[in-house]
Amino acid sequence: MNNSDKNSQLTHTFAICAYKESEYLETLIRSLFCQTKKTNIILVTSTPNDYISELCEKYRIPMFVNEGERGITQDWNFAYKCADSDMVTIAHQDDIYGKRYVETLYKEASKFKKPIIFFTDYLEKRNGEYVKNNLNLWIKRIMLFPFKSDRLKKSVFVRRRILSFGSPICCPSVTFFKNNCPEVIFENHFRSDEDWEAWEKLSRLPGAFIYADRILMCHRIHEESETTKIIGDNKRSDEDYEMFKKFWPTPIAKGINKIYSLSEKSNKL
Repeated sequence: MNNSDKNSQLTHTFAICAYKESEYLETLIRSLFCQTKKTNIILVTSTPNDYISELCEKYRIPMFVNEGERGITQDWNFAYKCADSDMVTIAHQDDIYGKRYVETLYKEASKFKKPIIFFTDYLEKRNGEYVKNNLNLWIKRIMLFPFKSDRLKKSVFVRRRILSFGSPICCPSVTFFKNNCPEVIFENHFRSDEDWEAWEKLSRLPGAFIYADRILMCHRIHEESETTKIIGDNKRSDEDYEMFKKFWPTPIAKGINKIYSLSEKSNKL
């Protein structure tokens, strides 16, 4: 059986992480039901309430309640575990997925023997406006340019060099291939860079980081987003520095971190 036939038989799940009563949750759900290729949808939450339950009932989405330890990484790992499929995309409640996301996932995965993650280009939504280009987005696209080559998508060296200068991978755009990933993806260590830490761990594994250089999702930036809150209290810069030290000697890590912190300004509203 070739790669195309094998990967076409894989199952996929969108695992929605819902928290409290997000006004954007139903918009996300509708985008998942508009996919051109049929998939599975579940919802997980550590804050069950009538609002979430009514949406799950309306759209007939199975709901799983995390009754264990709560937190961003704990909820993401719980969602990953609850998805009974070969591939899982952890969907953040504020975001929107393009209708060809799943279709593109299967198409690109068919090219590789051992895919680890699939991820895409994205745009942002700020104050009701769609933003395709800003400094932060352009930097990330430049960093990901080597992944346009199918050969380089399989290179451990290339992916680690890319990650050594920052995290250009948009977390909600990522699909995990569970058979090729560890049972626990995210460590309960960071508040902001938990995704970068996960990519660093996965980057050591043999297999492919599959990048689709098409805008297939929209990441919403708003005042209540965790990213905005973290930048406001300067916590992210400390975590970035700790990540850079995984790749570089301390003096170099300090210098790169100073430059990298400038890109955070584009996440401020």
